[in-house]
Amino acid sequence: MDMVESSKAEINGQSYSVLNSDTRRLSSMLRDDLGLTGTKIGCNQGDCGSCSVIMDGEVVCSCLVPVGQAAQSSVTTVEGLEHNAQLGQALMAAFLRHQAVQCGFCMPAFLVTAAALLGKNPHPTRDEVAGALTGVLCRCTGYAKVIDAILDVSGNQSPCTDKHYPDAGNSVGAAITRLDGAGKMNGTELFGADGGSRDSLILRAIRCPYHSAAFEFGDLDAYRRKTPGLVAILTAKDIPGRNLHGVAGVFADQPVLSEKHARHRGEGIALLAFDGWEHSTIDLSDFPVSWTEFPPQMTVESSLDDQARQLHDSRPDNILIKGRVERGDVDAALTAAHHVVSGRFSTQFVEHAYLEPEAGWAYPEGDDIVVHSCTQAPHAHRADLARILGIPDERVRVVPTAVGGGFGGKLDLTTQPFLVLAAWHLRRPVKMVYDRAESIATSTKRHPAQMASRIAADKNGKITAIDFFGDFNTGAYASWGTAVANRVPVHAGSAYFVPNYRARTRAIHTHVTPSGAFRGFGVPQAIICQEQLIDTLARDLGIDPLKFRLNNALAAGDALVTGQVLPDSVGIVPCLQALRPRWDKARADAAAYNKANSFRKRGIGLAAMMYGCGNTAMSNPSTIRCGVRRDGTVVLHQARSTPDRARIRSSRKSSPMRSASP
Repeated sequence: MDMVESSKAEINGQSYSVLNSDTRRLSSMLRDDLGLTGTKIGCNQGDCGSCSVIMDGEVVCSCLVPVGQAAQSSVTTVEGLEHNAQLGQALMAAFLRHQAVQCGFCMPAFLVTAAALLGKNPHPTRDEVAGALTGVLCRCTGYAKVIDAILDVSGNQSPCTDKHYPDAGNSVGAAITRLDGAGKMNGTELFGADGGSRDSLILRAIRCPYHSAAFEFGDLDAYRRKTPGLVAILTAKDIPGRNLHGVAGVFADQPVLSEKHARHRGEGIALLAFDGWEHSTIDLSDFPVSWTEFPPQMTVESSLDDQARQLHDSRPDNILIKGRVERGDVDAALTAAHHVVSGRFSTQFVEHAYLEPEAGWAYPEGDDIVVHSCTQAPHAHRADLARILGIPDERVRVVPTAVGGGFGGKLDLTTQPFLVLAAWHLRRPVKMVYDRAESIATSTKRHPAQMASRIAADKNGKITAIDFFGDFNTGAYASWGTAVANRVPVHAGSAYFVPNYRARTRAIHTHVTPSGAFRGFGVPQAIICQEQLIDTLARDLGIDPLKFRLNNALAAGDALVTGQVLPDSVGIVPCLQALRPRWDKARADAAAYNKANSFRKRGIGLAAMMYGCGNTAMSNPSTIRCGVRRDGTVVLHQARSTPDRARIRSSRKSSPMRSASP
């Protein structure tokens, strides 16, 4: 190609002038210059495929393509695909029909990938569709329904023929179209990084590079004056209200910005506001701060050591909280048991791996502050943000954007305190988007666990006792550690009737990123331990593992380990019974395979568990209130709230109810 200063690029059928020397990412041009936010940014490294577009008939990751490379090329984003009635509209309709849309962050990439595939191969096989989609990661769907939808459009699969569900109408079980499905596919549904005004200041946090360290700032004013585009530097002294937040009320302990000592790597100590994206990308390694590093306590054992440093003054031995549930005489039952199995188990940190990094924008509105962000807990966040600013709740408005996957990881505050603090002081619109590295380094994780358990049974295979103990690494701050330590003892008996039961837990502080909510609040970790011991017990007693579970499964009228008597309907026995044909076949197939193969073996397994929703070890009040305005219209307010704090607000600018801290 002739090297000319500029060329034309065709984007969604329109011609744009681009510089051949422009090395910016094509994804940045599409989103920031043209407002085509249907092209999502998940990793900016070409790994997740969320930024996929069609360029000259081929699917490419636009985060890896320089703008100059798009010169004299044709680019189609999901916004352009929507106007293709013959294919784009058919794909979108099929995705909705097959219930393929979940969090929605990856949907635009799936659509453009499917369009490129069908443009070359109108009638692909299932394997060919699956192969084409390998470049697009998805954390929610499992891909099956996405593949079904594409095959539906191709004519290789009949649309929605599952005989187990009604075709349409108001029948129970009939598929309904997601209200937000179309917006999530065509790019009009805004995620945390998609909104905000073009004149927004861009925020970046200065974070601790050590697991435990004290620090002192240098001349911040001089640094601000010499740094192009740097409008302001905010530190802990600029927080007008309480420099603490946390999901569990009286256990709130996490600072917005650390004051003198950071307790984990990645903890924020200062907030920088830049005038535009081009300035915010500068190297911040010369930021004026000096560090004094301390030996970190990374494990439960090191934090429980007699010589360990205490992370929080009010928490001796670095124990955040203890949990305990006990019934019957466990020691006597263990002594009298026909057979007892025991074991020690450990689990590790697990990353939520949602595709959308934490992001949001905020702005002043009169005397109030409005924040748009990806959040799973807008009411709780509103209360915390108001306390941080030192203002009444009604002066903070939280507007949830679409959440590109959460799984518990977006129950904690992330960008929101930074956003409201900057908007409050600077009285300008502000925006903040974590990159993938920042998201992984600073977001909460599933609690690592160290567990020991004993399970006893009589000679007939009836469980007589369980004795469970677990330590959970809750990291530097409380987050949801209180819920984990209290929920595990309630659930460590799993789905079985246990007459003698003891379960004890502790949440321990260490110098690691806080552990938080992650689908199950510690229960999956406990079940990993307990179900392996159940298998061992069944094997040692010579009882089929499925039969053993059926013999001990909870039934109507049984009491849980907490003493709660179950109502008439308990589903675990029918669930296990339904597995019997497949279980028997799988065992037979595995036995035949293993007999024929001396080197490679095949195993099968099953596990059972129960999980109770709602707050654990706390009340779960819920209120619904309705009212009539002066003009006769009826207003319904529904929220989780403690009765004495529930209140109706007439202002449209505030949430009608205030939720208590969980």
